[in-house]
Amino acid sequence: MLVRNQYISAVRPFIGLDIVKVITGIRRSGKSVLLRQIRDEIAHNVDPSGMFIEINLEEEENAPFLAKGALHAHVLKTIKKAKGRKVYVFLDEVHDMEDWEITVNSLRTKKNVDVYITGSNSKLLSGELASCLTGRYVDIQVTPFSFAEFCDAYASEAKGGEEDAFRKYLTIGGMPFVSNLGFREDLAASYLEDVFSSILLKDVAKRGKIRDVDVLSRIVRYVMTEAGHTFSAASIVRYLKKENRPCTVDTVLNYLELCEQAFLFARVKREDLIGRRVLAVDEKFYVTDHGMRRALVGGDAMRDIDQMLENLVYFELVRRGWRVTVGRLRSKEVDFVAERRGERRYYQVAYLMPSDDTRKREFDALLEIPDNHPKFVLSMDPVDMSPRGVKNLHIRDFLKSSAS
Repeated sequence: MLVRNQYISAVRPFIGLDIVKVITGIRRSGKSVLLRQIRDEIAHNVDPSGMFIEINLEEEENAPFLAKGALHAHVLKTIKKAKGRKVYVFLDEVHDMEDWEITVNSLRTKKNVDVYITGSNSKLLSGELASCLTGRYVDIQVTPFSFAEFCDAYASEAKGGEEDAFRKYLTIGGMPFVSNLGFREDLAASYLEDVFSSILLKDVAKRGKIRDVDVLSRIVRYVMTEAGHTFSAASIVRYLKKENRPCTVDTVLNYLELCEQAFLFARVKREDLIGRRVLAVDEKFYVTDHGMRRALVGGDAMRDIDQMLENLVYFELVRRGWRVTVGRLRSKEVDFVAERRGERRYYQVAYLMPSDDTRKREFDALLEIPDNHPKFVLSMDPVDMSPRGVKNLHIRDFLKSSAS
């Protein structure tokens, strides 16, 4: 079981404090395992005398706790038995419980109780919880394995070193359970299709009360195919019309929002680099797990390689705590503008730059930005082609680097 130190480090400063630790992320991204790792961290390194209550609300035996007030009463009984010891409450997939946010807030107010919860929907664990807790929570978003984590998990299987690991990562993605499948591509594809179906039915259709799941599935597959490209809701409507599945723009927009909330993909806004304005048009979408995209869209690992490399870089920047937009500089595009605590960086992503024209296109957009913030071109080229003012890095080196 790979220890996810990045997330444990993010939780560690809040252990024992009067604040709910909320762990969100796409289904099967490792939230439940992370809860157990946080429990072990507390038991071994923080409070060996603490008492622990761990309840996964998706398990059948815990169905009675879904009723209003049932879990609250159960925890209160355990608290009485603690006799002054700290009680750590871990609730997995809490959003299926009736009035869960009231229960969580009530437990938070109890003396010597420390609460940790997980969920697979961003709206449930921000909007509803925020209105109830008014700032008494911290949200830690978990993603599938980064490339560095994947390399650690794949180390015993890799035959061709880091290059082999990267090809495998491009092919099957970073969902943690693929390691239990021996990293077999056929088994991983089947598993990821099942995970996708579960997300679509449980986290999107059920919550959004969507009856026409076929239209929903077609919209999601369209977005996955166009990951990293700009498109409009109207273009999806036209596509569905050709498929004899008529749909309105409002319906498409609603379905896209529900899919974002379920962490199937992320919407990235565009920024005008001259006026420093966030634009309301030409947004892009990136897929949370690129292996799931390949399982659904098909093709080998090298198909749409430019799109997938861009997808990897976006989520790596997010993991490192950057707020990311897509840049527009007059007629040119800058793939990513990253900001964090007053810092700002610019990134272009390319597969290879074999010609002068390609290199000019990638570097010139960055060189024309009228400021002195760091600028990077990330590519798979074996030779550093950095011009003055821009640094060229190999994508694998960037993804594996511990530098933020």
